[in-house]
Amino acid sequence: MVVQNGIVKSGYLSDGTRISDLIDLENGYISARVIGDPEIYRLEMDKIFAKVWVPVAHESEIPSKGDYVLRYIGDEEVIVSRSEYGEIHVVLNACTHRGMPVCRSERGNTSHFRCPYHGFTYRQDGQLIGVPAHREAFGDALNKDLYSLVRARVAVYKGLIFATFNESAPSLEEYLGSLKWYLDMMLHHTEEGMEVIGVPQRWVIKSNWKLGGDNFVGDAYHTFMTHYSAVQLKIVPSGDPKFAYYGVHVSCENGHGLGLIGGPPEVEIPPYYGAPQEIVEKIERTLSKDHQKAFRRLAYNHGTIFPNMSFGYFTWATEDGKRPGAYLTLRQWVPRGPHEMEVFTWVLVEKESPDWWKELARETFVRTFGASGMLEQDDAEMWSNITRATKGHIASRKLKFIYRMGIDRKPDQGEWPGPGVVYQGDYSEANQLNIWRQWAKLMSE
Repeated sequence: MVVQNGIVKSGYLSDGTRISDLIDLENGYISARVIGDPEIYRLEMDKIFAKVWVPVAHESEIPSKGDYVLRYIGDEEVIVSRSEYGEIHVVLNACTHRGMPVCRSERGNTSHFRCPYHGFTYRQDGQLIGVPAHREAFGDALNKDLYSLVRARVAVYKGLIFATFNESAPSLEEYLGSLKWYLDMMLHHTEEGMEVIGVPQRWVIKSNWKLGGDNFVGDAYHTFMTHYSAVQLKIVPSGDPKFAYYGVHVSCENGHGLGLIGGPPEVEIPPYYGAPQEIVEKIERTLSKDHQKAFRRLAYNHGTIFPNMSFGYFTWATEDGKRPGAYLTLRQWVPRGPHEMEVFTWVLVEKESPDWWKELARETFVRTFGASGMLEQDDAEMWSNITRATKGHIASRKLKFIYRMGIDRKPDQGEWPGPGVVYQGDYSEANQLNIWRQWAKLMSE
């Protein structure tokens, strides 16, 4: 920030650099400084994560009254719980008395949360309900109604739980905008929707948190180099350039976006990711005709919900000759400082699916985008090395990342049935520029 005549000037860093000057959207250049600069990281926690809706969990993770999980909004640990009345709450995991975490288990079921330091006790909604020796210790000096846990606003869309600490944030539906159409297709294409299988896998990468979202929102270009071993094993198609012409990139409001990839007409793609016939019938009863048209011939669907949750709806062969499995993965890039993030990754499948299809989905996920999956490790290697190579003074000041792929390409709806700003073809960086546009807007406010 810059202080001018005693007034803090937003949109600047302490050395006088204007944040908007780090982003050249018109020409397609992004300063490497945006990746690992500690001052920029601190501003992101205040300007982005304290202001926008952040996905934190899926309803199927807390199906019963009293269920809870621990999650993060930026670098703030929060408790996501279902109350005795069935309502979902998100509260800061810090006692209002001295700041001690009141919940120290990653998941469980409880009627209350009790601080292990002095015993202050709270309901799932954060209401303070118990203070040891209340009268003797505090007399009339402590009104329990005034000391609830810090509460976030909560909204749910198609089973996905969002939260924000910003009371002035627009509604979740307004924030998601045209992305809702695609979330409908992915999260609720059968009557009962999707469910999380097991618990999220978690691991730490020495990488800045933004690189995951940047990759998933639109970078199909890296696949045949970064994941070439998967090409050799026939898990993904060959690098035939013709495949680049059979997909679309869609930029949505507020930095959201996704890429949707099919294939040439002569390439056989099992309908609806190869789902069992009983699931196909449910899909065609649930989805609109336009949704069916978009969903039927997809093989890959990757995107990002700004700021830090990505998704991938994939079908892969687990081994040569075996029926491909399909799954939806949600992926949270949790900031752990400018040079490190923790990855949370979930695998989801249709609730009504037979057990064998769910197990095939889980197995396919583990081999590809699980913590030990070959595709996941490929990406982690790239992101950690980018972070390492660009955090020095010279690299962060002199290097500009190139985002010029498809920069002269105009939006073209074509026959694509979905909303948003549509770009034909799979090789494009319009979605990445859309993310950085939203990043710069919030960071400059």
